[in-house]
Amino acid sequence: MSSIDACLAGIEKINRRILSEPEEKRRKHIRERSVSVVVPDLGTAFDMRLTVGGLTGLTHRPADRAAPEPQVRVTVDSDDLVALSEDRLDAARALLGRRVRVDASVGDLLRLRRLL
Repeated sequence: MSSIDACLAGIEKINRRILSEPEEKRRKHIRERSVSVVVPDLGTAFDMRLTVGGLTGLTHRPADRAAPEPQVRVTVDSDDLVALSEDRLDAARALLGRRVRVDASVGDLLRLRRLL
């Protein structure tokens, strides 16, 4: 099990990956959305906004504490979150293998897939 700090570092790596894409591509595929990454094995959730400028407003809270319903919810164990951020785990395989669950509209899923 990875730590909260390792998960925060992983989210930052994902943010850097998003920001490494040309701004034109980000503008095409990103619609501003509220995002919650729930990490059940740590009992925590990371809340943020996905914007053309990357992931902003990152906070974390106990997973059982109520929060506004996000537009995109990702559920993933801490080790898998870190592995995804380090490209040791393929996102498509993780989704198909049910290691990652994404609750979002179909349009949001398609845009995110093109970006990542």
